[in-house]
Amino acid sequence: MPWLVWMLAAAALGVAEFFTLTLVFGLLAAAALVAAVVAGVGVGLLGQLVALGVAAAAGLLIIRPVALRHMAQAPLTREGSDALIGKRAEVLREVTASRGLVKISGEEWSARALDESLVIPVGALVDVMEIEGATAVVYPRELLP
Repeated sequence: MPWLVWMLAAAALGVAEFFTLTLVFGLLAAAALVAAVVAGVGVGLLGQLVALGVAAAAGLLIIRPVALRHMAQAPLTREGSDALIGKRAEVLREVTASRGLVKISGEEWSARALDESLVIPVGALVDVMEIEGATAVVYPRELLP
């Protein structure tokens, strides 16, 4: 029952992938599954090893680089408060280093100035530089380079 040995090897490699998250052990587990199928069909040990080698090489040389590229890409759309970064806002209540109020996309947000020395007056246009919790960190548009 060599297919059972391959299945156990695949399970062990799958567990190793779960703890390392490298995409290496998972692909080797898939290759061991291919070897288990080949063993189940009745092919000898040499054929099983060839199937293991071919599947492992294909996984590590073709699939892994593609998967890593996809994982490294930034998401196409920003969601939630991250979508507000870079938006224009209007100051509703004077913005200082510690407090203020702005209107972003029709919603009122508490705000603070990115540059702690700035006091941004009511009616000024600002850009949202980042979001910290429920506070927009803003910078005046006319001071941007």
